[in-house]
Amino acid sequence: MRSTRRATGTIACGLLFALLMPAAAGADGEIVAWGLNYDGQCDVPAPNTDFVAVAGGGFHSLGLKADGWIEAWGWNDEGQCNVPEPNTDFVAVAGGAYHSLGLKADGSIVAWGRNNYGQCDVPPPNTEFVAVAGGGYHCLGLQADGSIVAWGYNYSGQCNVPAPNTDFVAVAAGSNHSLGLKSDGSTVAWGWNGFGQCDVPAPNTDFVAVAAGCAHSLGLKVDGAILVWGDCTYGQCDGPAPNTGFVAFAAGCCHSLGLMADGSIVAWGCNGYGQCDVPEPNTDFVALAGGGYHSLGLKATTPDCPGDLDGDGDVDLSDLAQLLSNYGMTSGAVYEDGDLDGDGDVDLSDLAELLSHYGTTCP
Repeated sequence: MRSTRRATGTIACGLLFALLMPAAAGADGEIVAWGLNYDGQCDVPAPNTDFVAVAGGGFHSLGLKADGWIEAWGWNDEGQCNVPEPNTDFVAVAGGAYHSLGLKADGSIVAWGRNNYGQCDVPPPNTEFVAVAGGGYHCLGLQADGSIVAWGYNYSGQCNVPAPNTDFVAVAAGSNHSLGLKSDGSTVAWGWNGFGQCDVPAPNTDFVAVAAGCAHSLGLKVDGAILVWGDCTYGQCDGPAPNTGFVAFAAGCCHSLGLMADGSIVAWGCNGYGQCDVPEPNTDFVALAGGGYHSLGLKATTPDCPGDLDGDGDVDLSDLAQLLSNYGMTSGAVYEDGDLDGDGDVDLSDLAELLSHYGTTCP
């Protein structure tokens, strides 16, 4: 039964929106995971702190630490959780069905795990990459010049990037299809199209991010709406109403997730393992990712130095000025804006909190 389950080759490509949370001084994040947990893919290793990015594979999970270290957990029969040494200097992470990828600060990509189709063999020269995505058995790397490099399983043409291979700013990979976001806000899709997952709906404009599930695709519009197309067998294309206020999203094999501006996650689609049941409290999320049949969210935790809004190690005039510049804000407030108590408003209580720590130096 378990071998049959894995034979589906499921994969979800969490967007690299996890990088929205910077590794600022005194900041850390914890990962919340839910859904299928047969292989421990939802059991985040201790200490569950200092994470700045998260990714999901078919039956495993990955988290990037603020110091550039990658943690990997879950099913490991293919070595997809054995991060190669030296496990340092990573700036992004991605998961495939049974393989994993990490982007280094020097622009190189490291891949490990199942390599039956060459998905772990990064084409030379392995330099100048700025983003990475893992599909079922293929990989995508975005170059600094806006071109996409693709490698691995190519039976459905998922590695044949359409011409002109220029002006791309983001990538995503599904089981057997691929997506690229152009600088003009249009989305390009290629590979297997059995469910129309490569037929980008019109108007193909104003996209700011893309994501891919097993056989469905997602695009985030500049107005905060999510557009989903392709396989909708489990309702994974039926986004919740109102379709507004989203700032990031991700896809599992047959479910979808959206991150709202208020830090909550909305999930829909296949829910046979509870992958759409976001644990309470559904607040303070800053990034998310989808695995095959599980989901992950990265939570922001209170900085160790209350009032240090700019992360320079001191609570001083610049922090006070930053808070005052956002004083009275009532929508989308975050810690760095001055919302120290997390109630969504930058108000008198936040000012009082900052002043109570004014002049202190962080440990």
